[in-house]
Amino acid sequence: MLTGRKGLAKTSSSPGKTRLINHFIIGEAWYLVDLPGFGYARLSKTEREHLQKMIEGYLTKRENLVCTFLLIDSRLEPQKIDLAFMEWMSEHRLPFVLLFTKTDKLSATRIANNIARYKAELLKTWEDLPLLILTSAETRKGRDEILTAIEEMRSASAGA
Repeated sequence: MLTGRKGLAKTSSSPGKTRLINHFIIGEAWYLVDLPGFGYARLSKTEREHLQKMIEGYLTKRENLVCTFLLIDSRLEPQKIDLAFMEWMSEHRLPFVLLFTKTDKLSATRIANNIARYKAELLKTWEDLPLLILTSAETRKGRDEILTAIEEMRSASAGA
């Protein structure tokens, strides 16, 4: 959705197909990295632990990492695994943005209710919320906001 190149990244109707870290150079200027998700995949405990260690190692050891986009299915109520991962990101001082996906699948009222649940859950322990962007790969909703956020982060990190 971000690059406008269909088929660039492999997708599947069932979660957990990505098992590797995939790098995409964008316009010879920056990298977009697709990490495996581990929340809903049908994996053994050993496989899930391996993916978690790989993801955590990547995120904590990448000196040039500017930000992580955490994809959240907008159709679901707050999930413990997602909330725990956000806490882990916060504890490690890793900046992230919440991208609520599949917003084309719900009414505006249901999306607003689900986002409000996430905000309420996060505000139990956080003073400030991360940036939240509503997205849809189908309609390209949120694309401009994501690209603007990326450009702003790149500019800020270049000046740091």
